[in-house]
Amino acid sequence: MSAGRLADIDGILRAEGRHAIGGGAVPVGALAAAVAAGGFLYGAVMGSYGGRPLQSLFSGLKVPVLLAVSTALCLPSFYVLNSLLGLRRDFAAALRGVLAGQAVLAIFLSALAPITAFVYLSTKGYDFAIAFNGFQFAIAALAGQLTLVRHYRPLVLRDRRHRIGRLAWFVLYVFVAIQMAWVLRPFIGSPNLATRFLRPEAWSNAYVEVLRIVWSAVGGR
Repeated sequence: MSAGRLADIDGILRAEGRHAIGGGAVPVGALAAAVAAGGFLYGAVMGSYGGRPLQSLFSGLKVPVLLAVSTALCLPSFYVLNSLLGLRRDFAAALRGVLAGQAVLAIFLSALAPITAFVYLSTKGYDFAIAFNGFQFAIAALAGQLTLVRHYRPLVLRDRRHRIGRLAWFVLYVFVAIQMAWVLRPFIGSPNLATRFLRPEAWSNAYVEVLRIVWSAVGGR
């Protein structure tokens, strides 16, 4: 990785330079590149469970898609909400915070990749691998949220309605990302099943499936 790319990543993490809070034009290209690179690296390691190169490639491709498409699907609603709240003049700053949060999430995931690889060498449990990767994503998502909060701090100080906008983004994104992750599975892939990019029932609804599982667990008929 070039020194310039490392410096850019450092700028994203520190919110400095062209990635400074409330700066000028949003560096969409640089932030998207960070999401693509960080997401691919972690996805490739996550999909390496069971030693299947094709699954590793598929997962490396799907993690950036998960982050990017979930963000893209939420942005129109987020823009409309900011307009309704009378906050459209600050939308560029809000967008900077949202995209920076996603970039930090992906960068943090890539930093966690060696730990995931080490855990894979230490365990053969597929269910444990799923749970562990969920934990890793939760940690990275927290780092992304902390970045979003940092970018939103001056906006909230200027207008408290930005609290509503920030909360709305969180709810929107979580709702969409869960369904998108469900559609894109498998990310790890059971060694007992054939390697494939998507499951046959990919376009089922994650929330309906969860409710069905809960209903069955409590003895529903």
